Amino acid sequence: MRFRHFGLVALILGLQGCAAPAPDKRPLDPFQTRQLNQLLPADAILLGEQHDAPDHQRIQRLVVESLAHQHLLAALALEMASAGQSTEPLDRAADENQVRAALQWDNKVWPWATYRPAIMAAVRAGVPVLGANLPSARLRDAMRNAEFDRLLTGPALKAQQQNIRRGHCELLPESQISPMTRIQIARDAAMAETLIKAARPGKTVVLLAGSGHVERALGIPQHLAP
Repeated sequence: MRFRHFGLVALILGLQGCAAPAPDKRPLDPFQTRQLNQLLPADAILLGEQHDAPDHQRIQRLVVESLAHQHLLAALALEMASAGQSTEPLDRAADENQVRAALQWDNKVWPWATYRPAIMAAVRAGVPVLGANLPSARLRDAMRNAEFDRLLTGPALKAQQQNIRRGHCELLPESQISPMTRIQIARDAAMAETLIKAARPGKTVVLLAGSGHVERALGIPQHLAP
């Protein structure tokens, strides 16, 4: 399905750069609240995070709670779980073990305690939590599939390849740059597909992902219909 008017926005809310740990109960400040309200209505809000910044995860929870309270949250989609995994069959009273099992959560890669507040806020609101990332079984095929090179323009592809080099401290063999870039593009395309499938009229899907994935010129926005 093609979304011609996909209400795409990347919510900044101070989610750039380093962030210090903060008391978990702090609410959104007035500026952040205004910024969130200005983004609505939107089909999707992409929250780009630094994975080790507790304040980012605090804001994620508050955004989820705010939209759920207004009955505007269609779904919570996650880079941290594979596409096809979902809490949709669960009751809103499901416990954390049931939620983790439904998402096939890998605690070694993504510490549950970090993302539990936002995820459980969605579950308690009766909102489905969806895995959005490319399943690991598809990674090898993505590495070999040159079709992914065509999903970005030439300059954007080169920029993404350079990001891969920098992300691996310039230590990755040049022969691995294209395959690793294809994985990044394939992940972005998979997350975009999840957003499109989860969209509901009059509501907003929230995606939690690393900041590189939500970059407008290179990431998920490139795979969403204008």
